[in-house]
Amino acid sequence: MACSTAPLRHIVLCEFIDDISAAKHAELVREFSQLKDRIPGVLKFEWGQNVSAEGLDDGYTDCFTLTFSGAAARDAYLVHPEHLLFVDLLKPWLGRVLVIDYVAQETLA
Repeated sequence: MACSTAPLRHIVLCEFIDDISAAKHAELVREFSQLKDRIPGVLKFEWGQNVSAEGLDDGYTDCFTLTFSGAAARDAYLVHPEHLLFVDLLKPWLGRVLVIDYVAQETLA
């Protein structure tokens, strides 16, 4: 069983619509990154575009990872007004999104 003090990772994979401009994409990434400073409990934010050579990305182009101290911090983030405003800003530009959360574990027992 996972330790309750282990960090929780919130992985968001995005496929943006084809006609998104580079400026709009940069704006969305910037706005997403600023949630770390606007919402308590977000310990870390990372972002990157897919560079995998395996061809298994299923069309997802961008990966965003937020680290929380635990599930309670993630749960508070999900309903926080700043997050909800960002989701409204992001939705029109998304083709698809996939979200996976997991509790970080370093070794198998």
